Amino acid sequence: HTNDAPSAISRMVYMGVESYLLASTVNLIIAQRLVRRVCEHCREPVEVSPEIIKRLNVPADRQANAVYYHGRGCPKCSGSGYLGRLPIFEFLVMDREIRDAVSSGVTEAKIRQMSRERGYQGLLGSGVDRLLDGLTTTEEVLGAAFTERDRAERAVKHA
Repeated sequence: HTNDAPSAISRMVYMGVESYLLASTVNLIIAQRLVRRVCEHCREPVEVSPEIIKRLNVPADRQANAVYYHGRGCPKCSGSGYLGRLPIFEFLVMDREIRDAVSSGVTEAKIRQMSRERGYQGLLGSGVDRLLDGLTTTEEVLGAAFTERDRAERAVKHA
């Protein structure tokens, strides 16, 4: 019950698991969420505001040709615009450096940074990949990939 893969380390430490045990026994942590799949029968392109694209952190090289969709609603999807679900994932591979960091008690943020430096994207990046593949909507990605903490931080910044 965590918001992302690096948070699982903190959660297990909070539950009383010693850091050195985590570092020596955990090989991989996977965070996953399900997002609704946009209905292929009624999906249609939709304009997305630059603010949303910025919040989604869509890579600049993928923005030019990006097509975003929403479901108009049809009998096949019972008017919802969605039909089925698909997963988005985040992986935290415990390599030697990350094991050493966990064992020494570095922060969750540092572990997250180390994971990103190794090319492992978070839930948001995985969701954006699904979005750019035309499989889901911006609303689904934003809803599934942002944690309550992220929402609270955004609310404070906009207050």
